[in-house]
Amino acid sequence: MKLSLRMEDWALRRPFRIAGAQWRSSPTLLVELESDGYVGRGEAQGVYFLGETVESMFQQVHDISSIINKGVDRRTLQELLPPGGARNALDCALWDLECKQQGKTIWQLTGIEPRPVITVFTIGLEPEPHQMAAAAAAALDAPVLKVKLDADRPLERLSAIREARPDAKIVVDANQGWDMALLRSILPAGEKLALSMIEQPLPRGADQALSELESGVELAADESCLHLAELDTAAERYGMINIKLDKTGGLSEALDLARAAREKGCRLMVGNMLGTSLAMAPAFVLAQLCDFVDIDGPLLLKYDRPFGMQFEQGVVQSIDPRLWG
Repeated sequence: MKLSLRMEDWALRRPFRIAGAQWRSSPTLLVELESDGYVGRGEAQGVYFLGETVESMFQQVHDISSIINKGVDRRTLQELLPPGGARNALDCALWDLECKQQGKTIWQLTGIEPRPVITVFTIGLEPEPHQMAAAAAAALDAPVLKVKLDADRPLERLSAIREARPDAKIVVDANQGWDMALLRSILPAGEKLALSMIEQPLPRGADQALSELESGVELAADESCLHLAELDTAAERYGMINIKLDKTGGLSEALDLARAAREKGCRLMVGNMLGTSLAMAPAFVLAQLCDFVDIDGPLLLKYDRPFGMQFEQGVVQSIDPRLWG
């Protein structure tokens, strides 16, 4: 097996802001694994709030490159690296390589039946509510909006967006930006605004009180559930788990987490850390098991990879096998 690594930087259409962070591009680690004339590819952006960078992921993979070049499978990989972006890129490359070597699709390997899914379209955090409302109004072909918020006038922003898009299903992502008092004040209005879900309202590690909170709007864990080992605690506090391949360290553990979360009665969402269609393709596999889908990363980029995912009125139909899987 031959390992190749490349650090890339994909320009965004416009700056993308969330509570506590902003991006002008999507730094990306590309992993390629060649064996017997076949090449498998995987892509990762890393878990930014844990301090992962393209450089740190590159180094993680480079440090075990001699082991990888001798040959490694998906199960062995779980023991070589912890959950995170580096393992994600390698795991997805191994899935892609296995598909090519066996002459099978990802659907045949996983036993999952593919179907079209509706992805959210993300409205980034802007300085003023009317700017976010304008962005929502411009996204008329998106039936589901994911709204990024912080503690600055969240209800004013949501009201403006709802007025601009009375037809849309709206989910909210606070990215740990609220406290319990603010959440309690927002929930009644959130029901009136017909919010479908609020994602990660409180900081990771400061959300114990959610286990006792009665909420008319479903709450989802993102930063509070990184991988399978954190599911038990997250399931006590949240009704939904947002699974991201960069957090779980690949599609392999993401599928395990999804099935375990379902057994606990949790609803599921698949998310992304920006990225090209190469990052969204394995997430599309996980999307088949989810209630909410957030794989709109390529829509925020100026350019995408060849044979990228096709988005039509929020619907993603399939993966082009020339891209992945």
